Amino acid sequence: MDYKYIEQLLDRYWACETSEEEERILKAFFSQKDVPAALARYKALFVYETEQCAASTLGEDFDRRVMEAAGVADGAEAPAAGRVVSVHHITLGRRLRPLWRAAAAVAIVTLLGTAAQHSFMQPSATDQAAGWDYNQSAYKDSYQDPQKAYEASMRTLEMFKEGAQTAVNDSATHNAADRAAKN
Repeated sequence: MDYKYIEQLLDRYWACETSEEEERILKAFFSQKDVPAALARYKALFVYETEQCAASTLGEDFDRRVMEAAGVADGAEAPAAGRVVSVHHITLGRRLRPLWRAAAAVAIVTLLGTAAQHSFMQPSATDQAAGWDYNQSAYKDSYQDPQKAYEASMRTLEMFKEGAQTAVNDSATHNAADRAAKN
C-alpha cells in the first residue's frame, strides 16, 4: 500500500501547515493497529495527542464540583460577604531596616579593623624607631656648613653613577660569557 499522502501530510505537519481536518486524518491513521514500519516512530506522538485531548476535556460534573469546593449549595447564589482580609502596611523604615543593619555591621567591622591595625602599628615606649615618625621638627641637619653638605651629596651621586656603570659592565660581561658558552 502506498502511504505517499500520509507522508505528505507529515511533512506539512512538521512545517506547521496542516489544517485541523488534516491533523484529524493523521490522528485517525496512527490510531490504527497496523501502521507501516517506516511510519511507526510517529505513532506514539499522535496516540499521545489523542489521549491528552480526551483527558483535558472537562467532565459533565465539573460545574458541580467547583461549586461544592466554593461552598455553594445547588442552585444557590454565592454569599455576598466573603472573608475579611487585613492588609499590613510596611513603612519605608521597616523596608530599609535590613539595609541599615548591614551598613551598621560593615561600619563596626571597619572600625574594629582600623583600631586593631592602629594598635599594632604603635611604637612601644622603649623602641621609638619601630613606627613611623611624622614629627618633622625632630629632624636635625647633618652638616652645619652648606659646602660640606654639597660635597657629601656629590660623593653619593658619584657612587650611585659608578654602581650603575658597574651593573652595565657586569651584565655585558655576563652576556659575553653566555655567548661564548653557546658557541
